[in-house]
Amino acid sequence: MNFRKIFESFNDQDVLIIGDVMIDSYVEGKVNRISPEAPVPILNFTNRENRLGGAANVALNIHSLGANPIICSVIGDDDNANIFLELLKNEKITSEGIQRSSERKTTVKTRLIGNNQQMVRIDEEDTHFLSANEEEKFLGRVEKVLDSNSVKAIIFQDYNKGVLSENIIRKSIEMANARGILTTVDPKKLNFYAFENVSLFKPNLKELKEGMGVEFTDFKKGVTESSAKLREKLNAQFVFTTLSENGVFIADENDHKFIPAHVRNIADVSGAGDTVISVATLCLIAELEPKWIAELANLAGGMVCERIGVVSIDKEALLNEVMKIYS
Repeated sequence: MNFRKIFESFNDQDVLIIGDVMIDSYVEGKVNRISPEAPVPILNFTNRENRLGGAANVALNIHSLGANPIICSVIGDDDNANIFLELLKNEKITSEGIQRSSERKTTVKTRLIGNNQQMVRIDEEDTHFLSANEEEKFLGRVEKVLDSNSVKAIIFQDYNKGVLSENIIRKSIEMANARGILTTVDPKKLNFYAFENVSLFKPNLKELKEGMGVEFTDFKKGVTESSAKLREKLNAQFVFTTLSENGVFIADENDHKFIPAHVRNIADVSGAGDTVISVATLCLIAELEPKWIAELANLAGGMVCERIGVVSIDKEALLNEVMKIYS
């Protein structure tokens, strides 16, 4: 199998990401004493860093794999929106699909870190769905992006922050299917059953259990049966379930496979799901067999867990690892 040729095929593919974007902000400092005003530590500020988060982190992964990410999302009409757009610009990611709205604030998650430990997280966000007017504008923007780019796949990245309503999900999938565009989903509980007629649906084990309302006595049997029922219910081509230390599972109507996890020095699981859906989507575009979609996405997810914080996959490092293991 020519893995280098497969990885080269990722280059310049247009991938649309629809979902909730955010800024991950890190405020770092030193803690040397407790406040005299209340029994809380005093953080002496040393550094602030803003990073793209949520669906925008999927865009970073798509970009690092050589493809062209386009994000369709809604941000506020506030100062944080300007910061978000500047972060996109710095990463050379287009903002053509970003809609500003005076009806909501830009989501920011600020982590206060003292002596290399997270002390508290502050969330600034609106989680209500878009108004009818904003929703109509947003669907028009999605359609315009699809008409003006050669989009090969749409990734739905749901964080339950209000962008992905059932109506937006349904109509976006209809637009994709009418154009022969692949659709992949990284779901959350709220809209779990809204993603009908998609190419690939990627829950994690917790989401699969909660979504199907089951607990497993026999792990492999439970995963297999629940995935089959879910695939049938959603009319999805593939259900691809991440199983943490147990690897991943992929199933279509004809077959299913468990792919074991590779032994890794796990430092941080943050953002691994974003990497998995990104690699799986590009492998789907490349028309790889289900086994290889699962193998490569599983390996990539494990690799980013070896690094601290939310990081994108390194394409060349992934290719080298793939060739070392499978060639």
